[in-house]
This record gives sequence, C-alpha cells and structure tokens, in this order.
Amino acid sequence: MFRVAAGTPMTKELLGEYMVKHKQEIEDRYKKLHKAYKNKYEIDTLPKKPDWKPDNRIPVNFAKYITDTMNGFFVGNPIKAVSDDKEVSKYIEFLDQYNDQDDNNAELSKICSIFGRGYEMYYVDDMGNIGITYLTPMDAFIIYDDSILERPLFFVRHYKDADNVERGSWSDGETVQHFVNRGSYQWIDEPKVHGFDGVPATEYLENEERMGIFESAMPLINAYNKAISEKANDVDYFADAYLKILGAKLSDEGMSDIRTHRIINFDGNEANEMIVEFLQKPNGDTTQENLINRLEKLIFQISMVANISDENFGTTSGIALKYKLQAMSNLAKTKERKFISGMNRRYKLIFSNPVSGMKKDAWTTIRYQFTPNYPANLLDEAQIASQLSGVVSKETQLKVLSIVDNVQQEMEQIEMDQDKTGYNTDYPTARTAVTDELLDKAARTAE
Repeated sequence: MFRVAAGTPMTKELLGEYMVKHKQEIEDRYKKLHKAYKNKYEIDTLPKKPDWKPDNRIPVNFAKYITDTMNGFFVGNPIKAVSDDKEVSKYIEFLDQYNDQDDNNAELSKICSIFGRGYEMYYVDDMGNIGITYLTPMDAFIIYDDSILERPLFFVRHYKDADNVERGSWSDGETVQHFVNRGSYQWIDEPKVHGFDGVPATEYLENEERMGIFESAMPLINAYNKAISEKANDVDYFADAYLKILGAKLSDEGMSDIRTHRIINFDGNEANEMIVEFLQKPNGDTTQENLINRLEKLIFQISMVANISDENFGTTSGIALKYKLQAMSNLAKTKERKFISGMNRRYKLIFSNPVSGMKKDAWTTIRYQFTPNYPANLLDEAQIASQLSGVVSKETQLKVLSIVDNVQQEMEQIEMDQDKTGYNTDYPTARTAVTDELLDKAARTAE
C-alpha cells in the first residue's frame, strides 16, 4: 500500500516517484502472477539440457483452474443489489444494465483472485450517464493517507498509446488531470471537476493481505511442473533406449538392418556367449508418481479450492458435498465481506454525483445478495421451502430456491397470479369457468 501524509498535494515529482515504485511492484510480483494465469511458469526459464538429453517443459495451469473455479463458485450466480426504496432499486437496475455490471463484477473478482486486489473506476460518459469500469493493479494504483483510516488521496491510472507513449490520469477527491511521459511526467491539461464526493475509484481486495488465491501455492506448482516434466523425460528415454551388443561387431549396414527390420540374428559357435540387451537406467516410477500425487493434493489444500474435476468428487452429494466445499466456502465468505465493503463505496460515490439523481445517503438502503454456486438439487430445495411455510417470511422462504433470481419480483408475480376473490372468500382457489358456473348454480339452489 502506498501512503503519504494527509494534505500532500499531487506534483509531477510525487507522481514520478510513485510511478517508479508501482512499476517495480509490477516487475517483481504482478507480472509473475499474470504469467502464471496464462500458463507461463518457472519451468520455461530453467537452463536448457544438453542436446542428447530429453528436455520436456510441461506447465500445468493450476493457477487458471484455481482462479476460475473460485470465480465460478463466488460469482457464477450474479450478485444482487436490492433496496426497499423503489426509486433506488430502479436506478441500480438501470446502472447495472447500462454498464453490464454482472460481467464487470465477474472480471473484477477474477482480477482480485489473480493479483490479490483490483480497481474500479467511475466517470461520467459522453451520454451524461455514470460509467463503471475495472482495472488491474498493473494499470492503476491508489495512494492513501497515513492515518489509521487509510483514506484514499489519489487514484492513478496509466497506459501505453498506439505510439507506445505512456499516458494516464490522476484524480483526487475533487478533480481529475491527465499526464504524459516524455522523459519526465508532464500535465497535458488543467484539472477538471469530476463531480464525485471523493476519489472516483475503489480498491477491491481478495483478503486483507492482498494475496492472490494461488500465490501461496506457486512453489508447489513450480515443483509439480518440474516433476511431471522429468517424468516425460523418462518416458522419452525409455522409448529411445540404447541397444547393447557384446561379443560381436556390427557393420553400419548390419546396424541399419536391425533398426529397419527389428530382428537380431547372430550365428556361429560363440553365439551363446554374446550379450544383446537394452541399456536401462533405474526405474523411479513409483517415487515420481507419489511425488506428483502429493504435490497435486497439497496445491489444492494450500489454495483452499476444491478439485471438482476429481473423479471421486462427483459421487458426493448432500451434506457431504457441503463439507468438501467448506474450505472454499470459508474463503468465499471472506471475499464476500471485502466485496460488500467495495460495493458500499461504489454506490456511495455514484450517488454523490448529481448525475445519478439519487440522495447522497441512499446507498445505506442497499442490500447485497451473494449466492454461492453450489450444485443445486431442486427437489431438496422445494421440500425445504415447503417445510418453511408458516415458520419464516415468504421472502426468506423464496431465498431457499436457487431458481429464483429476484425474490422481490417473484413475490410481486405471486401476488399478481393470486385469485383475489378466492382468497377473500371460502371459495376454492385456482377456479375455472366451469367451477364458477357450478358455484353460481349452487348459490341459486341455496336461495
């Protein structure tokens, strides 16, 4: 975390100082994590072996598997932001649709899993609407004050343009200004008011330590890649073993004939004293397999993400499945709390801009619903929901059902579908024209 004293003004020198620190962090850490997700590991950088030795380099992309599995579990079901205030709820729905926020949330979650942190930036677009976009920590950073509250002071984003010139912008709590790097950092315009009540960006965290989800397992992944590559080298070696012939001298033509026809035929009185066999080095297959299996198990244990591709995983159901996903669920709960903190700041900043048309404190009415992407058993869910009838509210009852995306809309639809006459009398519900006719006839007879 970059920190300066509260009240420090942004200058070209300060920008240059922290751009250098940020770029050093990119080189030392973020590039390695990004390469790992793209299946580029340490195995590719090891020294080459002699030409006569097999030299397989097999990277196994655990980083991507762990990240995407966790991301699917965490935001496979989109995050729902709802409010009891209908105007606020309606604006949130428009904002999410306008910015394709479900996809933004998924990408932001993935960025946090890879790098341990990610950024969200807010702006007013050409249409006069509030825009939301995500950025990786390779593209942006926040400078905080040195107080215990760690208030954001400056948000800096940078990029290379089509001419490979570094450009970017910085924002504080009131203004935004653009810069360019031509040997030194220079301002290219005057500061402009951005309209938000605070630095128009939010840092989302994977955890308080800002560690990527697979970062602690990287040494194990590198060891796994090395072990499985050596295993492949051994396979190549055994497929191309040397033939040892003692007691006879072969001509070039004889060696070629053996290689072509794969037949060895020696005659003569001393044939029984000849030795013809393949040279083999000691077989370490069992040791290698044990190491590979142990490393794979540890990778998933340390990352706390379930290996859902394991053949034994699919045979588990019910509470046993929940126990297998417990570690990943705990991890998701921690991330959920960090995301809620980030989303609170998102809507607090957006509602502070007059363009939104919302009251500044309307963000306090918003509730967030995270639905972990567990394998769904609709029959069990329906039975549980049915048994909750009369015990809890209708809203809580509907939350049990994974097929219900929006509980509030579902309740409104149920109310619209109800037979109001039937529920206000002793008449049966779900009446048809035939039952209405019979009821009328019965009433006339009674009279």
